[in-house]
Amino acid sequence: MDQKRPKRKHVSMVGIEAMNVFAGTACIDVSKLARHRNLDMTRFDNLLMKEKSVALPYEDPITFAVNAARPIVDALSPAEKDRIEMVITCTESAFDFGKSMSTYCHDLLGLNRNCRLFEIKNACYSGVAGLQMAVNFVLAQTSPGGKVLVIATDVSRFMVEEGGEALSADWSFAEPSGGSGAVAMLVSDRPHVFQIDPGANGYYGYEVMDTCRPSADGDAGDTDLSLLSYLNCCENAFLEYRKRVEGAHFGDSFGYIAYHTPFGGMVKGAHRNMMRKLVKAKPADIELDFQRRVTPGLIHCQRVGNIMGATAAMSLLSTIDNGDFGTPQRIGVFSYGSGCCSEFFSGVAMQEGQARLRALDVKGHLDSRHELSMDDYDRLLEKSRDLRFGTRNIVPDADFVPQAREGLRRPTLFLKQIKEFHREYEWIS
Repeated sequence: MDQKRPKRKHVSMVGIEAMNVFAGTACIDVSKLARHRNLDMTRFDNLLMKEKSVALPYEDPITFAVNAARPIVDALSPAEKDRIEMVITCTESAFDFGKSMSTYCHDLLGLNRNCRLFEIKNACYSGVAGLQMAVNFVLAQTSPGGKVLVIATDVSRFMVEEGGEALSADWSFAEPSGGSGAVAMLVSDRPHVFQIDPGANGYYGYEVMDTCRPSADGDAGDTDLSLLSYLNCCENAFLEYRKRVEGAHFGDSFGYIAYHTPFGGMVKGAHRNMMRKLVKAKPADIELDFQRRVTPGLIHCQRVGNIMGATAAMSLLSTIDNGDFGTPQRIGVFSYGSGCCSEFFSGVAMQEGQARLRALDVKGHLDSRHELSMDDYDRLLEKSRDLRFGTRNIVPDADFVPQAREGLRRPTLFLKQIKEFHREYEWIS
């Protein structure tokens, strides 16, 4: 018996149709934090950090994810919204070993139930893993016109243990760079914001114990080993990209380069290493190139901190938001996830994409966050114990730093309560 098969068309255009970031309602000035912790300011300055977002007691990976995605979804017509056929959450901050956070996001955004819902965990590489899965879904054309909502969302909750040492030296130097936030990306065959170069990918991975989460609420690792692994992966992922893309040149092929940004100093070291080895550039030329091609991608990252799976996407968004796109520019993107897996890929952004991003006013969103005092921040560290992995019942303290809820720019989702493990949310205007 003959079966009718869906008609397919050849599609070569694919990428990010829309993109948005949500970085919470509160932040701290990391230079004030460093002084508060009596850190070596010479060492601290090498981080190239300015601020970091912090998660309040009524914020979690779902609130960050949905608040990032809602403006994208609300801008779609009902028919376009119904073409979202896959929701992928990308995170290392999940709060359940089985239930995917994508189910909460799907429900809170009011999406069509004919939809695949799942989650990817792969350290800081997860966001790009989700993006590439979405790209290949579109290119495969198994459902012509289908869209994928990819949301990379991660939260850092540093905790002070009762009756224990408040801070260790390693903990305190990791603290200024660990941020919280989410980047949402709508992937389709209408890449208004960022058009992916199909097949232009170089990936590189191997087993290494650089950083890990041996318990749900704790991190461990070797910072020196992590830096070496990042540098090794950056070089080898690009060399694989160069094998697959004829004529690719690290110095000439990309108007901009967006790096996974744990902190700005790490990116500066990686770019210096790449320019020395692959371009044979002199120090003065490397510095000029860093300012021209890399700094636009750091601008927003320096104000949010390392948001793990969302950081490479954050750097890409920052590049498009802050670069010069009077003419189309190819952007090289490097993603690294501890453990490890990495990827170098590329795409093209134009003035249209920048205009669409600027209409969402990411800078205004970052400016609107409430800056916590150091006393409020230390109190927050103690409250973080209440939202450990596996929390069964809790009503978060909605009155903690009420100024953070004042002056919200749009309706914002917050955690209302956890009741028998189920999370309930509310919109606050």
